[in-house]
Amino acid sequence: TKAAMNNAIEWDENDVPVATRFDDPYYSKHDGRAETHHVFINGNQLLPRFEEAKNFHVAELGFGTGLNFYETLSHWNKHACEGAHLTFTSFELYPLSREEMTRALQPWPDLAALSAPFLDALSRQDGWQEIMIENVTLRLAVGDANQLIHQMPDLADAWFLDGFSPAKNPELWNEGLMNALGQKTKLGGTFATYTAAGWVRRMMGEAGFQVERIKGFGHKRHMSVGYRVR
Repeated sequence: TKAAMNNAIEWDENDVPVATRFDDPYYSKHDGRAETHHVFINGNQLLPRFEEAKNFHVAELGFGTGLNFYETLSHWNKHACEGAHLTFTSFELYPLSREEMTRALQPWPDLAALSAPFLDALSRQDGWQEIMIENVTLRLAVGDANQLIHQMPDLADAWFLDGFSPAKNPELWNEGLMNALGQKTKLGGTFATYTAAGWVRRMMGEAGFQVERIKGFGHKRHMSVGYRVR
């Protein structure tokens, strides 16, 4: 498929995957998992919310290696009430191969184990695919989020905005997409992102969110979070 052919990835000296198209690593070179936890899990205050939810829907721009999904799943398994259901919707224009995802998760054996049944079921074809394993549904949309977001069937409780750097990947950081994302978020629903760019924060405000700049991960001084108020 177009998506499969377009992908280009290199591995740095620490075996961190880097997208050559965006000249940007898929996760922090210092500790990708700790970054995911700080930015997305804590940024959306997911742990206390998981403890109360019957159903919870996380949505994400940029599936990448799957690290954010598996880290979320590991916490869901620890904190969710019995019988609760997690839906995780993720948009990805350039899907990695199964081999690349497996290699990217190698530093975290517990996440690699969680990923195995999903990787067995994933295909890289364009469009929507849904994988349900026990009380978790992974819904992966392969293609352009600018179009596919309008087909998302239900509203999100929390968003992970994890496209490559806004300066390098402006297609995933534009007003039309952020407005659509606002409309696909429950009132009171949240977003978190590692970027603290002023124009991104203003755009999220215009999309209906109350936005705040908080402490970033590692050497990044700031990041952005918010919740939908209108």
